[in-house]
Amino acid sequence: MVGDAEERIPVTLPTVSAVSSGKGEISSVEAPACGVRRCSPRYAGKERPTYGQRKVETAAKKKARLDFGKQVSEAPLVPLQSNEMMGLNIGDGVEGEALLGGAHGGVVNGEGVDGDLQAGSGKSAHARVKETLRAFNGHYLHFVQEEEQRVKQVEAKLSKVPKSSNSKLKKRKGKKEEVGVSELKEPKRGGGCEEDIKRASKRPDLKAISKMIETGAILYPEKRIGHLPGIDVGHQFYSRAEMVVLGLHSHWLNGIDYMGNSYAKLEQYKGYKFPLAVCIVLSGMYEDDLDNSENVIYTGQGGHDLLGNKHQIRDQKMERGNLALKNSMEAGLPVRVVRGHESASSYCGKVYTYDGLYKVNKYWAEKGIRGFTVFKYQLKRLEAQPTLMTGQVLFTRAQAPTSISELRGLVCEDISGGQEKFPIPATNVVDDPPVAPTGFIYDRSLRVAESLKILANAVGCKCKGDCIDPRTCACARLNGSDFPYVHKDGGRLVEAKAVVFECGPTCGCSINCVNRTSQQGLKYRLEVFRTPKKGWGVRSWDTIPSGAPICEYTGILMKTDEVENASENNYIFDIDCLQTMKGLDGRERRPGDVSFLINFDDKMSEVPEYCINAGPSGNVARFINHSCQPNLFVQCVLSSHHDIKIAKVMLFAADTIPPLQELTYDYGYGLDSVVGPDGKIIKMPCYCGAVDCRKRLY
Repeated sequence: MVGDAEERIPVTLPTVSAVSSGKGEISSVEAPACGVRRCSPRYAGKERPTYGQRKVETAAKKKARLDFGKQVSEAPLVPLQSNEMMGLNIGDGVEGEALLGGAHGGVVNGEGVDGDLQAGSGKSAHARVKETLRAFNGHYLHFVQEEEQRVKQVEAKLSKVPKSSNSKLKKRKGKKEEVGVSELKEPKRGGGCEEDIKRASKRPDLKAISKMIETGAILYPEKRIGHLPGIDVGHQFYSRAEMVVLGLHSHWLNGIDYMGNSYAKLEQYKGYKFPLAVCIVLSGMYEDDLDNSENVIYTGQGGHDLLGNKHQIRDQKMERGNLALKNSMEAGLPVRVVRGHESASSYCGKVYTYDGLYKVNKYWAEKGIRGFTVFKYQLKRLEAQPTLMTGQVLFTRAQAPTSISELRGLVCEDISGGQEKFPIPATNVVDDPPVAPTGFIYDRSLRVAESLKILANAVGCKCKGDCIDPRTCACARLNGSDFPYVHKDGGRLVEAKAVVFECGPTCGCSINCVNRTSQQGLKYRLEVFRTPKKGWGVRSWDTIPSGAPICEYTGILMKTDEVENASENNYIFDIDCLQTMKGLDGRERRPGDVSFLINFDDKMSEVPEYCINAGPSGNVARFINHSCQPNLFVQCVLSSHHDIKIAKVMLFAADTIPPLQELTYDYGYGLDSVVGPDGKIIKMPCYCGAVDCRKRLY
């Protein structure tokens, strides 16, 4: 038996399961004495699954939500039929170390700042990079949420203004001007709606940078020459703001990042002439640039019109970044190179890839295409670094297939049988002969065991169309008087919460309401693929932004004690939302006051009462593997009812996930928690491959 739980394929119930030998052979085995159960992540403070800063709830918002929650708990109960699908699905049917600096960074020739992390926290450099990016994404989504709410308020004001007062917002040539998000402005003190439109609003990503600078959350605030610990060659960033908060490139606009004269006072830089360049960004901004991957002709900074047409409008000067590159050349110090390329998956329209260290070989001044003086720098990539992933600046790193017919090792064109929005192909280039995933029935919706009767008691909101105002939406009030999602990218969860309250079947809003984000089916093209050691895994063909919903964990909802010691328990997911809220057994508590739903003194709730069995039936979630450094997190969601013991289990993106990266979440297994029939502890090695792997699954 190897790797993660996906290696076990149930074929008969309840006492026999099938296990792949890794060579395509199937054999029957007896169930272990004590089952292995997935749950919410444990190890609080070590492997945090959330990705944002906790939002502080005001006393007024808390009181309003608790008052409404009391009304919800006192609402009459309406029985549902057993075996009925839950929610709005009713009736739907069926890394390695960086070279030339290693994992500790530093400078190639040993000069400069030491590469060790200055504020050690027991975490690896890679873990701290991920943690910093998650903090940035959390701040970013909070500011996106603020901007969306501000826009709605301004639009509401505009709708009440007489047409004659609004005439100045029209174009003089008789064409109507649409007022978009970027054109709506912050209100001026004492001003009217026209002032609301004229004042600019700072971009959410720049606000997030400011917040992290203010809180001292920049990972590498001091500039360094050479590789940075935890940022490997090939690492991709989905905005320049992400590079800023890490300290890889500390300016969100300039192409050359450099160390100023203040660094000359440091002992390790004695004898160097400042400024010194640390990083450049190749993004095609200058028409005189020439990029042939290993060799680059880089145009210096300055004299650019910043209008996006790459035109020079004045002479460049030998100062600031231009002088820094010259000094780096004379000192023989390498420069980090980041390439930017067009990408629709990034909110800024570009993706940036760290391509390693380059040496400035020479520079010269010449007349550019527009007749103005520009400085040119010839850079050559240092040897013994990982192979370039981007090629030239115009090309992206990972090329996902454009159609299923392009896939190698295709063994099934669609494991969902047409149930999902997109087909989910399965590929196998590991086994000989290749086999497809078998032994289960695909079901995109949660089923209820015949022995259970679920009661629906959710009081719905009275919103019409889409829920817009969190102050009046009853469901938003349960979430702390804010919607848990933002509209951006089709709906993104702002932060991981104790529980998310979504709109349900008794609400007046439509299925397109942002507060039904997790109910809208697959949003990304997924593929199930065979791995060498972990059974089946799942990856996406699309870039998935942080906070985006991936899928629900479906199967059969049943009582926990009904599956004790059954062979299909490798696919059991304990619905431990209540236990997580209480922080029991090492589970990590999340923000959100749900005291109106639970009794913290109830000793009966120490063990999950219900679970989801994805052994005989389930969806693509049953194939998603465990990782000690996951890119997904588990989120409990309530919509059609408010019984926290049977909350819906959803998987969301904790990071921005590039195409073809395997999707993983922390199974939450407790170490030494599985006992064999002889009373001895059963140990299972972990093959997740994460830098901070715990080496054991349980």
